[in-house]
Amino acid sequence: MKSLFEEYGGTYTMQGDYYLPNLTLPAEEERPIGVWGQHRLRYLKQHHKVLYYNLLTSGKLHSHLADTEEQAQALFYRLVKEYAEKEGVTEQLKSIDQTAWVRKMNNIRNRSSEIVNAEVVFV
Repeated sequence: MKSLFEEYGGTYTMQGDYYLPNLTLPAEEERPIGVWGQHRLRYLKQHHKVLYYNLLTSGKLHSHLADTEEQAQALFYRLVKEYAEKEGVTEQLKSIDQTAWVRKMNNIRNRSSEIVNAEVVFV
């Protein structure tokens, strides 16, 4: 008769009176996770725990966060560039009136961040 351990395979560690399986996650490709990925991680932990744990236990959490980071960065830079062109925020304005340029660029960056959060990070 096969023991329980032989039937299910794997290795086990005794913790008190119980045998617990030695589980490991599959290796993932190392890709950078920046601010957007960290925001996504916090959002998943707080508001979508099932998705968070599914990604974590399947070994896909890191790649999901890295993909989110890449998508968010691309959208953010594209929006900043488009808004700056549309609103005439140029290097010429920067050389003429730095304060106005900084004010307008901060406004553009803040609007772009809100859009990225709404469309990529917090969905």
